[in-house]
Amino acid sequence: MTPFPWKEAMRFGLGVLRLPPEAFWKMSPRELAAAWGAVVGEGAGGLDRQGLEHLMERFPDGR
Repeated sequence: MTPFPWKEAMRFGLGVLRLPPEAFWKMSPRELAAAWGAVVGEGAGGLDRQGLEHLMERFPDGR
């Protein structure tokens, strides 16, 4: 059995999501996995041109 990857989980929760430690430690592994999937796009490959154009329309640079 592989041990739980605490180092990576803490880097993601505290570093990427910027959760306060109290909030991080209250999360279940399932909640953390759901957050990971939302950030990295579960099952998604890289961003294609259509996806980039969609993001550019939603979040345009200041003009």
